[in-house]
Amino acid sequence: MKSSPRILVIMGSVRLQRISPLLADWVANVGRLCLPEAIFELVDLRNWPLPMMDEPAIPAHAADYSTPHAQAWSQKIASADAFVFVTPQYNWGYPAALKNALDHLYHEWQHKPALIVSYGAHGGDKCAAQLRQVLTALSLHVTEQHVALTLSSEQILRNDGYIALPEAVQSQGAALQTGLMELRQLLR
Repeated sequence: MKSSPRILVIMGSVRLQRISPLLADWVANVGRLCLPEAIFELVDLRNWPLPMMDEPAIPAHAADYSTPHAQAWSQKIASADAFVFVTPQYNWGYPAALKNALDHLYHEWQHKPALIVSYGAHGGDKCAAQLRQVLTALSLHVTEQHVALTLSSEQILRNDGYIALPEAVQSQGAALQTGLMELRQLLR
């Protein structure tokens, strides 16, 4: 393992009213406590506008990207040693922006550890299962531990971009720590 592994915490939601920045920040803060040797960086997909499939080549066949945004995204992902995906569950799936960000690249993801943190009215288990399939297809090493944050109907219907973190995450704090320890083991 590198002396200071770089772990990107990728926010899967780009909606205007969203809680993924709050949850991603919680993940990074817990990560810094559990893995003090690691560097945690938040990556907001809202700051990475990636038009749908605008590269002429298939990423799995060539990593010679022609657009500046794909080149920058490639450099960002290639610079990471591991990932934590923080994603909401939308209609039992994960957001299109996250799928597009994954599909923009191929080789840059390969053989790196990943942890999934999902959230929603039912914890996001269905979106996590779908995301696990895609990450596995990209040859990422996905932790067995998955963090599923169940939000109340009130929190979801309020949709104001705010969530009371202690209330929302306290039941999954141990799961996150276990997932981060597993991520550490996969980094070796």
